[in-house]
Amino acid sequence: ECMRLLAPRHHVVAVDLLGHGQSPVPEDPAEYTRDKALADIDDVLAELGRPAVLVGHSLGGYLSLAHAATRPGVARGVVVLNTGPGFRDPEKREGWNAMSRRNAHRFGVPLQAANLNLQEDSVVMDRLADIQTPTLVMAGTADRPDYTLSGQVLERKMPHCTFVAVEGGEHSMHETSHAAEVVQIIEDFIAGL
Repeated sequence: ECMRLLAPRHHVVAVDLLGHGQSPVPEDPAEYTRDKALADIDDVLAELGRPAVLVGHSLGGYLSLAHAATRPGVARGVVVLNTGPGFRDPEKREGWNAMSRRNAHRFGVPLQAANLNLQEDSVVMDRLADIQTPTLVMAGTADRPDYTLSGQVLERKMPHCTFVAVEGGEHSMHETSHAAEVVQIIEDFIAGL
């Protein structure tokens, strides 16, 4: 819904990560890494031929942050919804990874595709203060409280970050009852770039 509402005023391109949407589902779990996903995003941006605003939800939000952290100056801006920067603590990372594997099974995601959501390091957390890309972070107040807390941390640690709590927004708020509100917040952010 969010993409449909943005499309009349913006060139909107959706990136289907491996194992998601219309993309292939390779059997080899080694194909599903953050670095390969970032390379896929690089390919899409190169095809566009102009600076873009990366907009990502959940895993896509983490990858958008990772892109800004590892490829300074490539994106014009970053917008993330209901996501976090990952974990420094190895125990918390492993807890996240275990939950990701369970959720993959629960939601019918191919197990190898679930590898894309695994946290292997703390590259985003370690580079928050260095990310110069203007960033908007949104979290729905009806989603897990962790996302609101993550948004507040990102706003404190990143030099050009704004956090917005969307009252009553759930995890997929951009696709449901809060789509128009989310789009307006994104439009205002883009207008300020």
